[in-house]
Amino acid sequence: MNPTGSSICDRRQFAQKLASAAAASMALALLSGCASRPLAPDSMAEGILWQIDDKTLDLHGNWDKMGVHTLLIQWSALNGVSFIEGGPWPLAERLPDWQAIARQPWAKEVILGLAGHSDENAARADFPGLVEVSERLARLPTPLNVVGWYFPVEIDSSWQDARRLGPLLSRLPRPLWLSLYDSANVGPETLARWLDEWLPPDVGIFFQDGVGVHARNAAVARQHADVLIRCLGQHRVRMIAEAFRPRPGGGFRPATAAELREQLQMYAGLRVYLFDGPHYLSEQLVNELTLAL
Repeated sequence: MNPTGSSICDRRQFAQKLASAAAASMALALLSGCASRPLAPDSMAEGILWQIDDKTLDLHGNWDKMGVHTLLIQWSALNGVSFIEGGPWPLAERLPDWQAIARQPWAKEVILGLAGHSDENAARADFPGLVEVSERLARLPTPLNVVGWYFPVEIDSSWQDARRLGPLLSRLPRPLWLSLYDSANVGPETLARWLDEWLPPDVGIFFQDGVGVHARNAAVARQHADVLIRCLGQHRVRMIAEAFRPRPGGGFRPATAAELREQLQMYAGLRVYLFDGPHYLSEQLVNELTLAL
């Protein structure tokens, strides 16, 4: 879980690595169309995400049946309110039972999200302030087995000010993670070049697959992940599998067991985190999914 080590591709080898990664991904896409990958029920995912809100403070689930042992908490302070005692923002009226969460088999390890805003534009506009609050949050004790930290300002190549974020990330502890998406579908090679220009080499990324919002299918998302892994290093890339689908008329619904099974089979061999546990992965759905494999 430690995103440390060498930088992205050495610049003299960058183009060569991208070409090699693209060719390998194309081959994988052809192979994946011929046969599905075997997937054991207890190795479908490494982690789940938890987007804390008032409806999910009583966190519970059976995600360990899927092999989940790591909890990625999207934020521990949101919109000026803290969910951890001692933080720089006022304490929320209701708090999660951190002691109980620390005892769960799906939270043996925790990547702790820091300070954020629920509105993406607001978060990007305030990222220097969020870094400052996050720096203080990261020092607070919790009963959780924290193995890394997550800075909850999502990035994509359309964000022109993202380069200004790079130097500020030095103030946050390691291992440190960001999440990355490709809403403009610029492709993994372009994303890798963009990250190479500004992202510190000891910061890892969670790549949002885009399947839940119908930005791409799982096969294309797998190609993205493979290229990013070859250019950034396997230790710096995780896959976020969106466990939801558009609902007719607006909003989102949980993915069905059949939809998730096909999606996760495509990601076999990757370190997968499901978004998100309490909102979209009910105990009944987990039971259906594990029994179906």
